Amino acid sequence: MNDVVIRPLRFTADVDAMRAFLETLGLRSRIESERGGWVDMLTGRGMVALHDAASSSTGGQPGQTSLSFEANEIDTLKDRLEQAGFDDATVFDEAYGRVLSVTGPDAAVIWIDERSEDLYGYKVHDASPDARWSVTPYLTGADETAWRSFFRAVGTDATALFGPAEGEFTVRLDLTTTEDLDAVQSRLGDLQVTPSEAGLEIIDPDGRLVVVHG
Repeated sequence: MNDVVIRPLRFTADVDAMRAFLETLGLRSRIESERGGWVDMLTGRGMVALHDAASSSTGGQPGQTSLSFEANEIDTLKDRLEQAGFDDATVFDEAYGRVLSVTGPDAAVIWIDERSEDLYGYKVHDASPDARWSVTPYLTGADETAWRSFFRAVGTDATALFGPAEGEFTVRLDLTTTEDLDAVQSRLGDLQVTPSEAGLEIIDPDGRLVVVHG
């Protein structure tokens, strides 16, 4: 796993349903809270975290996706961000571990969790993600040049897709795969799926659009 990995965070009304949906696509669970309400999932490149919206301390709403990352060591990362001009980079302790907070482009607050070896209270799975899948969040209302500079400052090789620059900054949970899209669609059962030029447009269990790009 790379030092800094992109990890969109989805607040959801139904963690189990979203987890099952993403596993159907090809993601694999790595760590989950023993109390429920949190699970992070791996792809061949990148991660997705699911958080029960009802227990969110930050007011996350069902279906809302924010941009976050995971890193091996955040003190060095804090120094790197400060050198790049992100002066409010701050490291603090949460109940689940150490976190770096920084204001990124478009005034987006970014959380970067430090990987912890103390996993008390969590279940760890031997995840074998499908290497054909990647996490490629779709950013709208975003300054693409500024975000690419931010990714370089963070030191990640993360790939993001960019939509219209106008309007409010938003993050959509998109994925990219080299798997045949007909095979993907055949696994999705009763979910609403619309093939398009972009790929497969899927309405997920939160009622939000997820696009799988081929």
